[in-house]
Amino acid sequence: MIGSKSQLQIALKEWDTVCQALGTGRQILLLRKGGIYESAGGFEIENREFLLFPTFLHQNPQMLKDDALQWYEKRSTEPDQIPLRHAGAISDIIQIKSRAQMDALESEHIWTSPLIDMRFNYKPQNPLYLLLVRSYALSNLLTVPNTPAYAGCKSWVPLNEPVNVEDARAVLDDEDYARRRKAILDRIAVIS
Repeated sequence: MIGSKSQLQIALKEWDTVCQALGTGRQILLLRKGGIYESAGGFEIENREFLLFPTFLHQNPQMLKDDALQWYEKRSTEPDQIPLRHAGAISDIIQIKSRAQMDALESEHIWTSPLIDMRFNYKPQNPLYLLLVRSYALSNLLTVPNTPAYAGCKSWVPLNEPVNVEDARAVLDDEDYARRRKAILDRIAVIS
């Protein structure tokens, strides 16, 4: 179970490589400003618990560190079937105010400097948020048809059917997640 939920029907779209990093515990964070089709202020935290919906088309290997390239899959289109392997629960939402804060987290993510710069520079009037995410592996791989309703540059997609997450297991145990979370929050706090 994820939080108090035994089923989820909402998914967060994210690069497949990032989904893999979250799913292995390599990374416990996400950056968000908003998708092209989102409301006036940019990204909104509509759901704290969600499935991870991997996307492939816009992944850029030059924006990934070498250790993440093992997960990179080059595609010219999104697949007809989307694999759902993981779910996530947001534990913290932090507004990032400086590039120095992200520099302090260099070892905690798979992105190269150009991607971090791009996130800061995209719609600079909108705040950049760091989401700390606890990942859960679903007990069974599930694939869903990639429908036109799921297409486009949006962050949240409501799935046609709920997904059972009752047997999902945390990728990192409580102690490991708490330690990583604290280290990230401590590094950010000392930089203003």
